[in-house]
Amino acid sequence: MKATIVVCFTAVSLLLSAGCRTEEPAATQPSETAAQPVVTVAFTEGPTVDAEGNVFFTEIRSQRILKFTPGAGLETFRENSNGANGLVFDPQWRLIAAEGDARRVTRTNLATGEIEVLAADSPETPIAQPNDVTFDSKGRIYFTDYAGDRVYRIDPDGGVYQILGPDEVDVPNGIVIAPDDRTLYHVEANQKEGGSRCIKAYDLAPDGTVGNPRVFHDFYPGRSADGLAIDSAGNLYAAAGLNRPRGTSETLETKAGVHVFSPAGEKIAFYPIWEDTITNLAFGGDDLRTLYVTAGKTLFKIRVETPGTRR
Repeated sequence: MKATIVVCFTAVSLLLSAGCRTEEPAATQPSETAAQPVVTVAFTEGPTVDAEGNVFFTEIRSQRILKFTPGAGLETFRENSNGANGLVFDPQWRLIAAEGDARRVTRTNLATGEIEVLAADSPETPIAQPNDVTFDSKGRIYFTDYAGDRVYRIDPDGGVYQILGPDEVDVPNGIVIAPDDRTLYHVEANQKEGGSRCIKAYDLAPDGTVGNPRVFHDFYPGRSADGLAIDSAGNLYAAAGLNRPRGTSETLETKAGVHVFSPAGEKIAFYPIWEDTITNLAFGGDDLRTLYVTAGKTLFKIRVETPGTRR
């Protein structure tokens, strides 16, 4: 029998007051794992954490990349972000950004501030709106093209390759690679009636191609996931759901929060988030057991049991 627990939130940010929600998660979580607000801005997205524990995330409305230093506060890392959405630090701690408005993916050297374009819209690689990014152990970068209905791979030698096209995906959003490099996951997030709203899984071959497509978890008719993260055991963390209707065909059947699935697709945990709209998530902290979550105007943090990955 599932146990119903009351998860209480402790506000550590001005502009938000403490509150409680009653949830029925797939696996009971102790109350100390509840999501805690860290900082409040406007429309947060795309968190990633650097080697020193600073959290970088995007602010969509003002088109900024922000930097939050625990214990020190918030600053603007970059103005005029070109609609940057998903972010990730690569293994060399360079900041990869999916710049949706500029139709490109960039890499920033934090030491020098130099911005390098890794992939851009062209007749050979039609890129409409890069949305989210991840990487594998071979240094290859993968990103979703939200408006172009494509998924691309960027190789270390600079080659850019479409690995999934409009006939294979619907509205691709979040993306992540399993820690053993054998599975690629991406989100389908079509808000229209009958649209695909699920997480898809693919076998990832050593050469970076994908095959054996399958539905890993179906959120329909609720709101699909947005961003994804994955822990060291291969458990998948999905930022999904709504607290209130938003004028689409999406129902409230998917609760707003972090939904955690085993590699076999079984839902094993749920962390509720009370603020709409939950967008993305990333692991950080010295032990990689702090999960940072962007939702609405707020950056949250959650302590989890299994160490995460930086993907």
